[in-house]
Amino acid sequence: MSAEATNPAPSRRRGRPRIDLRRLGRAALLGPGARDRLPDAISHVAEAHRAHHPDADLAVLHRAYVLAESSHRGQFRKSGEPYITHPLAVTLILAELGAETTTLTASLLHDTVEDTDLTLDQVREQFGDEVCYLVDGVTKLEKVDYGAAAEPETFRKMLVATGNDVRVMSIKLADRLHNMRTLGVMRPEKQARIARVTRDVLIPLAERLGVQALKTELEDLVFAILHPAEYEQTRALIAENATAGDALAAIADDVRTVLREAGIPAEVLVRPRHFVSVHRVRLKRGELRATDFGRLLVLVGEDADCYGVLGELHTCFTPVISEFKDFIAAPKFNLYQSLHTAVAAPDGSVAEVLIRTHQMHKVAEAGVVALGNPYAAGATADGAEHGEEGEDGERADPTRPGWLSRLLEWQQATPDPDTFWTSLRADLAQDGEITVFRPDGGTLALPGGATCVDAAYAQYGEAAHACVGARVNGRLASLGTVLGDGDTVQLLLAQDPPQDAVSGPSPDWLDHASTPAARIAITRWLAAHPEAAKPEPASEQPPTAAPPAERGPAGPASPAGTGARAVVAGLPGAPVRLARCCTPVPPDAVTGFSVRGGNVTVHRAECPAVRRMEALGRVPTPVSWGDTADCRVTLVAESFGRPRLLADLTDVIATAGAAIISATVEPPTEQRVRHTYTLQLPDATRLPALMRAMRDVAGVYDVSRA
Repeated sequence: MSAEATNPAPSRRRGRPRIDLRRLGRAALLGPGARDRLPDAISHVAEAHRAHHPDADLAVLHRAYVLAESSHRGQFRKSGEPYITHPLAVTLILAELGAETTTLTASLLHDTVEDTDLTLDQVREQFGDEVCYLVDGVTKLEKVDYGAAAEPETFRKMLVATGNDVRVMSIKLADRLHNMRTLGVMRPEKQARIARVTRDVLIPLAERLGVQALKTELEDLVFAILHPAEYEQTRALIAENATAGDALAAIADDVRTVLREAGIPAEVLVRPRHFVSVHRVRLKRGELRATDFGRLLVLVGEDADCYGVLGELHTCFTPVISEFKDFIAAPKFNLYQSLHTAVAAPDGSVAEVLIRTHQMHKVAEAGVVALGNPYAAGATADGAEHGEEGEDGERADPTRPGWLSRLLEWQQATPDPDTFWTSLRADLAQDGEITVFRPDGGTLALPGGATCVDAAYAQYGEAAHACVGARVNGRLASLGTVLGDGDTVQLLLAQDPPQDAVSGPSPDWLDHASTPAARIAITRWLAAHPEAAKPEPASEQPPTAAPPAERGPAGPASPAGTGARAVVAGLPGAPVRLARCCTPVPPDAVTGFSVRGGNVTVHRAECPAVRRMEALGRVPTPVSWGDTADCRVTLVAESFGRPRLLADLTDVIATAGAAIISATVEPPTEQRVRHTYTLQLPDATRLPALMRAMRDVAGVYDVSRA
């Protein structure tokens, strides 16, 4: 962890001045100070720590510094500075974010086991199990043992450790930030490689853990390395608009006046955008206005005051309604809470406004770091004990967010380092998180863009191989349907789990699976059942019609001899035909109409043709069913497409003793298939049982009479 460089120099956030690491290096070379006071090199850490934790015991930090300094003594960074300046800088970053003492202790020692002769047992003996666990969590695996797999396996180790203690990743993020700040002495190709990993893995992790202060600076540093031309263009644009803050300052003064007159105590600040944010706004809007280079931040004491501020702003200024978002009522998955709005001043300038409490601001900047020690009772940022619920029923400490639980589950199924590394980057590339509801009232946390396939594997694991369809918000939907936040999804599974390739997932499912858990499970199934990816044999292709020898006579109706017999009242010997438009069978209510040649065509009583002929003045002929039991009927089966579906349906029909007169299968639409069968049944009373049996076929969700 010894990257070193010149800073690409994005503008630094106002606040505590940057510490002179060379001066710290000189102090470190002089060795620890007297026993009765902190060494000068760590005094800045102590000052920042006491600003957030006035009662913190600094003795353990003193001991950790002395051990780290003595362990790293004689080691230097590539810039020539003593190596101890790196853990000091990492610890200072965390102290400024409000990290508690245990995290700072571990950050001082985070490179000792990796780069010195100090052992984990020695760390445990002097500082306890917690500090030892954190140091072990961020210690890299050796390339001599893991070769090219060292980097992905190191991240796997850190993520597993983070699953038990999120402070591990807090230290790693601060470590990477300092290394990115000091990356310039590296070769350009190494700078680019480290920046790409930071972009693909560390920045998304910072976003998910809510550590915006680290995320925004990491984004700017990566931007400068990977996109130097765009970075210089953005830097020049910001320099050319150095006075842009004056326009926001004028609006801020007006906002302060409005809130003061309304009696709402608030702090109104102008918050400059960081480089990447300015670049994104420029791409979105083209030419930038003066007010686009920053936003207003309004800080209040209570949640209710946030809405009071919002009301005053929307009353006294012209609101831009499309810009309003309420992340207080519906917080983001990474703990973020704020009201977002935009207002137009009388001169027409538009300012974006963020409204939040001081506590929300602390969490928005520091994320999980602001939780303090989430594993000790009473030590969270808002004072709630670990594991207890706040007044709103939500856990005060989300130490195992949904995305992390999913990640830890699927990584167990990917022992191959390359597969894990690829899946991790793909997983972290997914933006945002949604919550969908199950019919039983439970919820599923899924990444944005997740489909019904992803929901199935999130809820059922490998049992989702038997999924045949889904209902989204009460309506049938294909497995590829993209889910939205707040949707209700009911997943339809076959009664029996798949036993062979033809009854499990198809390769098409990979086109709709976006989560690693789903893709890994499907890929493993297909690898174990390679025949599932093969096309169906020709005999299984859906026929468009039965062979000529099996077809009934052409014409609009079937002859009386091919189905159940209907008898004309008063004329038992009259020729009768069953209408093919509705294929009546016993015990359907029927009616007849005389046609040319003295024949009578029999329709089901509810057939639309009956109403049309009655409207034309045709007189119905009373008919009833005779004693013959056999009948001809047309059934329509609605189903989700899958291999061997046609074979399974025809097998059920044959088992019922029915003969297939004709069959058609329409081309699939959104993975749904419609089968139409004209059948000859030996006994009309078997029809309800046949329809039930067809509905029980995996993938079939409805069977009806044509």
